[in-house]
Amino acid sequence: MKRIQYYSYGCPETMKLEAFELKAPGTGEVAVMVKFAAINPIDWKVRNGYLKMVTGKKFPRAMGSDFSGIVTAVGAGVTRFKIGDPVFGMAQIKHGGALGEAVIAPQTFVARRPDSVSFEDAACLATPGVTAWNGLVDKAALKSGSQVFINGCTGAVGEATVQLAKMFGATVAGTCSAQAMQRARDLDVQPLFDYRATDLSKIRERFDVVYDTAGTMAVAAGVGLLREGGVYLDINPAPIKFISAIFNRKLKPIVCTARADILDGLAVASANGKLRLPVAETVRLNDAIPLIAALEAGHKLAGKALVAM
Repeated sequence: MKRIQYYSYGCPETMKLEAFELKAPGTGEVAVMVKFAAINPIDWKVRNGYLKMVTGKKFPRAMGSDFSGIVTAVGAGVTRFKIGDPVFGMAQIKHGGALGEAVIAPQTFVARRPDSVSFEDAACLATPGVTAWNGLVDKAALKSGSQVFINGCTGAVGEATVQLAKMFGATVAGTCSAQAMQRARDLDVQPLFDYRATDLSKIRERFDVVYDTAGTMAVAAGVGLLREGGVYLDINPAPIKFISAIFNRKLKPIVCTARADILDGLAVASANGKLRLPVAETVRLNDAIPLIAALEAGHKLAGKALVAM
């Protein structure tokens, strides 16, 4: 079997496609034969060492978080799955490995793939969907009738946030690029603003939830869009923001934190046609490293990038 891994934190040149031996799943873990893996910015952020206090100094390290595939083995204590189950989910940041032919993941980081959802579509769901859920549900306690403003509403996390907010009965406004506005209109985002041409301080509307899914808003600008009792969700959880959040209850830094109930909720939403992220490009594993490097360098796609195993 092969996977993408690296022997030191750093630039794209550290990535190598190499043979590896998959360990047996431990207690509460499942082994999955990967069908598709989705590429996410967190993949290269981990490789660059941004989270090395969590990921440690043991190498080689495997890349990749989001996947879909078939369960091939289960560890002791696993009750959610059996061998042969079609699933999707995410690997733990500490271990990674989704960008490979097989991966180990905790059973609580995995959900059964609905029959009506393809392996391609299922591979896109985990990180964007969990991040959206962590913000809207866990931090903002979103209610039906709430008004939500999403900065970056056509990015992967942004689109997931739009769709989940709509599913929970909220109305959604937001920003995106001029090129992506038709996609945002199709998602029923209104009012809609071009982020390059809009001074956020001039927007008169006020919102119950402001979610910066693009990571480009100043905290003051986001908080300024809130009505009384509103919550500002920040996708860039720098340490200083956690300190600030102690004193500012409006500020809620978001860390993508998977749970079984969230992934099961995403599966239901996807099966019901409430959540789907577009796929823009699919490559084979042998061609994945150049695509990862291009995306890291700023190459834009109108949807998710997938790696087929």
